[in-house]
Amino acid sequence: MRHTIDLLTTARAEALFCSDLPTGSYLTRPGIAAAVRQEIRTHAGTRGCLLVLAAAYGDRPETAVPRMRWALDQVRTLYPRA
Repeated sequence: MRHTIDLLTTARAEALFCSDLPTGSYLTRPGIAAAVRQEIRTHAGTRGCLLVLAAAYGDRPETAVPRMRWALDQVRTLYPRA
């Protein structure tokens, strides 16, 4: 079960990374859920979000690292492990 939760956390963070929400903002659970849904639709699934993430790390690693850290922190805070 833990593996599934980690994959879900990662997928949510990748989708949140792709959003146009400002890095450093504090979100609500409904806000994250809406952003994640929108980005998954926009990028045709979680793999599309992963491609955007990978491109950002290749093109702008100096901004991608803090953005992914922020996205992971937001998701882990609002979707804690049981």
